[in-house]
Amino acid sequence: MILNYYSESELSEAFGIDMSSVEGLGVGAGWGRVAPGVTSAGHQHDETEFFVIVAGTGELSIDGRTHPARPGTVVLFEPFESHTITNTGETDLVFFTQYWRDSARARVSALSRTRPNHTDRPQFVFSTPPTPNGDLHLGHLSGPYLGADVYVRYQRLNGNRAWHLTGSDDFQSYVEAVAARENSTPAEVAAHYSAEIAATLKAMDIEVDQYYVTSVDEGYPEGLQRYFTRLVDSGRVSPKATPALSDAETGEYLYEVNVGGTCPSCSHGTGGNICEECGEPNLVADLVDPSSRISSTAPKHAEVERYTLPLHEFADAVADHHRLGRVPARLRELARRVFARDTLDLPVSHPSDWGVRPAEDDLDGQVIWVWPEMSHGFLHGIERLGAELGERWSKEVPSPDWKIVHFFGYDNSFYHSILYPVLYRLAFPEWNPDIDYHVNEFYLLEGQKFSTSRRHAIWGKEILTPDTVDAVRYYLSRTRPEGERTDFRRAEFDRACAGTLVGQWEEWLGDLGDRIDRHFGGVVPDAGTWTSEHTAFLARLSLRLDEITAALNPEGFSLRAAATVLDGIVTDVRAFSRQQSALAQDDRWSSEARTAIALELAAARLLATASAPLMPRFSAKLAAALGIPAIETWPDTADLVEAGSRCTLSGTRFFSTGEQR
Repeated sequence: MILNYYSESELSEAFGIDMSSVEGLGVGAGWGRVAPGVTSAGHQHDETEFFVIVAGTGELSIDGRTHPARPGTVVLFEPFESHTITNTGETDLVFFTQYWRDSARARVSALSRTRPNHTDRPQFVFSTPPTPNGDLHLGHLSGPYLGADVYVRYQRLNGNRAWHLTGSDDFQSYVEAVAARENSTPAEVAAHYSAEIAATLKAMDIEVDQYYVTSVDEGYPEGLQRYFTRLVDSGRVSPKATPALSDAETGEYLYEVNVGGTCPSCSHGTGGNICEECGEPNLVADLVDPSSRISSTAPKHAEVERYTLPLHEFADAVADHHRLGRVPARLRELARRVFARDTLDLPVSHPSDWGVRPAEDDLDGQVIWVWPEMSHGFLHGIERLGAELGERWSKEVPSPDWKIVHFFGYDNSFYHSILYPVLYRLAFPEWNPDIDYHVNEFYLLEGQKFSTSRRHAIWGKEILTPDTVDAVRYYLSRTRPEGERTDFRRAEFDRACAGTLVGQWEEWLGDLGDRIDRHFGGVVPDAGTWTSEHTAFLARLSLRLDEITAALNPEGFSLRAAATVLDGIVTDVRAFSRQQSALAQDDRWSSEARTAIALELAAARLLATASAPLMPRFSAKLAAALGIPAIETWPDTADLVEAGSRCTLSGTRFFSTGEQR
């Protein structure tokens, strides 16, 4: 017999609360105590675990959903479910826990199609609001915008509530610079390119459910001022004189677009405030060999009083935040480098005429820095979307039920994954935002960075037409810079269109349509007798469905992996078709031949389904040619096409070659 009693003297700190162990039960076991007002550190693990609440009251948060906890509550956490427990009462909350490894249960959870998807919660999927200082090029489109669009399309096919939000980030200093160069005003430049950007997103079939415009949206500046006041009222954002640079000839304050130098962290060339190479922020005054882009004279050093955040004090808060959602190691490593500094007093306001001024009148002539501003913009977008949908979502009261998903380039990582969680913590201390991060690296053009300012780019409008959009989406998905820099080369894109999409995909679909026309009068035949090869091929299609499901689920989201699966489906079925063709006209084996055709059609149906998030026009056209409904749900199985359906594959052109375009 094992007899154990809860004892406060045996408790020690673990997961942000107090824990003790109970030995000899054959599985991990112990007592837990959560003091009033305390929340355990969010985490997930491969073990199955349950709690029995024996005293106190509180809340359990499981994958972002909140449940009450009181004496007599039993809760079981499946492997990989994130969970926390919060004491909302005035006395200790005490629970007993057991946990054990069950490989079969862990496998089911890891392969689950529902657990990693956020059913019953609204998902707000943001692509970084673009700067309206130019149109979007393929480097932009391949990263946040295509990623967010595919993510939302896939979530909706699974019946989940997800929306794509982005906006026009009008108050960027780069907009001012273009206005000065074009003898225009920042507002005119922002309005012009914001409209161009929206048109390019539409040409790319990137559907945006909420596109907010920061310089013109009603109530935006007032909401931003209230948000900034919350930061000031927290006591952690306040005016402070810190080193800065100014132009030696004009005296103009230098930041972002108007200054460059060598990054003090990685020694690469950088602009002001953020290094695109290493992702770390700079404070401008700490640039090595700084140079003004206003005059050729060396900048002057001086102290300037700005609203400043002591960011270095929030290392633990950011680490806690990074334990909650999907945070790639790349971002956690960036946080480790940033918080290795002894101090990082980050200005969050700058002298400028372009932007929103704080409601506080402590500092004249300053605006809220546009990057901290963006964190408010996301909440503003949610509120606007809610107003259109009849939902009472408020930027003043963010809900713990919200699931936020960010898509951005690595050069924006510091802001999204480090600065914004801190600002939210200060503005809304009761809100623990559940955010997933999807980051992409630089997409190169013929070996060099795409650049809006240098106009080294292939602009979206140069290449996107109704005939090319699916090919562009396919190729950008296949070569997207996930985890590493990749390169767009026009000749390789043309080869992929002609050799893969036309030479393999369309050739097989057209040939399949011809055979159905010749031998079955254009009508889908029913499967006949099955051979072991047929059974194996159906199993292969099922595996392909599992692969692309894993590639599009949030945890392993990868457009490159998804595009590879699409190619794999076509490669598999072409090989299968060649093998089966030897007996296609033999009367003795006609029943088996019908099954082979039915399976090729099943592969085409799977291709139509699996391509729907990546290549929506192709998917719709292929579904119509197969005589099946448009793809509106994500399947659990690879299915045959219903016998008797009219097939028009032979008369359908899906792609065009470069010459045809």
